[in-house]
Amino acid sequence: MLNKDRWKEIIEVLSRNVFRTLATAFGVGWGIFILIILLAAGKGLENGIRADFGDIATNTMFMWSRSTTKSYKGLPKGRRYNFKLEDVKAINDKVPNLRFISPRNQLGGFGGGNNVVRGLKTGAFNVYGDYPEIIKQEPMTITQGRFINHNDIEAKRKVAIIGEGVKNELYDKGEPILGTYIKIQGVNFMVVGSYKKKNNDGDGEEGQKEIFIPFTSFSQAFNMGDNVGWMAITAKDGSSISNLKERIVNVVKENRKIHPEDKRAVGYFDLYEQFNRVESLFGALRWVAYFVGVLVLLSGIIGVSNIMLIVIKERTKEIGIRRALGEDPWSIKKQILMESIFLTIISGMTGIIFGAAFIYGINAVLDSVGPVDMFVNPSVGIGVVAVALMILIVSGLLAGFIPAQSAIKVRPIEALRTE
Repeated sequence: MLNKDRWKEIIEVLSRNVFRTLATAFGVGWGIFILIILLAAGKGLENGIRADFGDIATNTMFMWSRSTTKSYKGLPKGRRYNFKLEDVKAINDKVPNLRFISPRNQLGGFGGGNNVVRGLKTGAFNVYGDYPEIIKQEPMTITQGRFINHNDIEAKRKVAIIGEGVKNELYDKGEPILGTYIKIQGVNFMVVGSYKKKNNDGDGEEGQKEIFIPFTSFSQAFNMGDNVGWMAITAKDGSSISNLKERIVNVVKENRKIHPEDKRAVGYFDLYEQFNRVESLFGALRWVAYFVGVLVLLSGIIGVSNIMLIVIKERTKEIGIRRALGEDPWSIKKQILMESIFLTIISGMTGIIFGAAFIYGINAVLDSVGPVDMFVNPSVGIGVVAVALMILIVSGLLAGFIPAQSAIKVRPIEALRTE
């Protein structure tokens, strides 16, 4: 490897026909370039989907009530019912490995519709009655003041935490908000904090147009009693909410006197299951990227092998002389393999450099135009570069193996007679 004459010979052979060498190198470089771009594009899509999930606890399910479809214990089918606070306690007592159970109530429905007033300004926002744990299931950054605490719950304080979008609509720019009052459906609540959620759509203005108040004061102010609109339930680390959801649903069915075989009476959405499906999808996409990239690279490697065969054909007489002078066949084989590996690695590294430059350019464009839905920060890790280098080394060996074998099979006397 450190033989100066050997490396001089390699450079001389590859520079003898520059156009042919460049054309051969292009095939390998293009294959690595395509592999890098495919993996980066897949990573960009994966980052975009993850950004849509945000920081929400993925090991979570959401559960809500629906109409029964079977009669049970004298109760008719088609019956509407509500979750109760006792259901929350029953789930907590009977189902192990649960980290948080957050009963929730909501005004305005999805998209808003409730009336919120401050002075002469009004707005329609979603208002949630929540427990303090919800901030750990649906993380947000408190920009001013504080979030709901358990003292608020116990004292049924009429306090509110508003989003940045609510603040922008109900307050003038720079106007202080802490200690002010907003009126929600005719009931005054004092603003004690503001928040901002991480979002993938620029400033995420729509995601900030929500108001959080204590669950108990919500129930008291809007005559909800002990009713619970829906629940957010998170399992402990190391436990899957998907494995626990059947037990959770069964506890609710038992409490609400719902037929055990009624599959539609309790609605739920398993975020953990959906997240795992997305993870599996991107795992498959990575394999597809490797498969397609390696196929493109293989065509370049075949080109290298063919060119090396042509080079061997052109050097038949030279090889014959070297054999006649007593050079070891392994020395000639090693020379051919080193030429093949050198050409493959140099062209492959060029492809990696151009791929990295292309990805850098794409990220620069994305930074200048702002976030793009479902495509964020396409990139490849150092592990991909290491894998690419391994592929190049193995490919170089494979590309040079057949020509090297062909070279050492030539008998010296026959090689010397070749014109």
